[in-house]
Amino acid sequence: MTHTTLTRRGLLLAGAAAPLAAMPIRAAQAAAPMAGMSIPPYFRFKLGGFEVTTLLAGTRTVPDPHTIFGLDVDDQTFAEASAPFHIPTDMAQFYFTPTLVNTGAELILFDTGLNPAGITAALAAAGYSPDQVDTVVITHMHGDHVGGLIGEAGATFANARYLTGQVEFDAWAAMGNETFDAKMRPLAEKTAFLGDGGSVASGITAMAAFGHTPGHMAYMLESDGKQLVLGADFANHYVWSLGYPDWEVKFDMDKPAAAATRRKMLGMMAADGVPFIGYHMPFPAVGFVQAEGDGFRYLPGQYQMMMASG
Repeated sequence: MTHTTLTRRGLLLAGAAAPLAAMPIRAAQAAAPMAGMSIPPYFRFKLGGFEVTTLLAGTRTVPDPHTIFGLDVDDQTFAEASAPFHIPTDMAQFYFTPTLVNTGAELILFDTGLNPAGITAALAAAGYSPDQVDTVVITHMHGDHVGGLIGEAGATFANARYLTGQVEFDAWAAMGNETFDAKMRPLAEKTAFLGDGGSVASGITAMAAFGHTPGHMAYMLESDGKQLVLGADFANHYVWSLGYPDWEVKFDMDKPAAAATRRKMLGMMAADGVPFIGYHMPFPAVGFVQAEGDGFRYLPGQYQMMMASG
């Protein structure tokens, strides 16, 4: 004769199983529609007393990146450099990331993206409108940095003053460049000019980073003991530029000078532990630099910037 001992746990399990067993099996609902790829349009954090917001003003897939990066190396070398990072060699994703800095006294925008629509949409997503921008700083005159300055409706930032490097402005003014003539030259009377070490505002200092363009500028932000470099285009890819700073890059106008600038800036940031925002780095475009072999490694920013906000 078999005796069954019922425990409280057994009774509970038995009671739970009964309704499950009785539940009818129903057909799956219609599949939810595919929503498509999505990237958050902005990322905001504190840097001391500043509030910094990176803005995704555009992104696109570019074919044949070896025709842009590593012009002086063969296909096998390029492939071997890419493989450990699991990135394809037949295409790359480009990001266009202006940065907004709220100092508490003024709202400063660094670069403007490809067109007015892109930058105004990114600003709106972050809770701002173009007429709130007090100052627009242009790091250099390539079209993906000045493109949002002016559209069919006129100047995008109606209330802003403009700042850029004197060397950069003069070089492009002498080139007869169509984009410069359409986007930057009409704002010349509202534009002030900086040299190396020039001040945008208290705690924001220009850094000569020549090579990518004749007068390309980066900017150092410093507030309450915290530092951050707005790097613009001194390095344009998180693997091919940081890992191989001497490689020739199509869009670097003075390739030896650009390579020297990359090494200098990357070395400084790696030694001092200073984070940077790279205009074309994977969004949200904030990261750190680590020396590695003859080059450097990009360390994407994670919750460090959130801790700075606390």
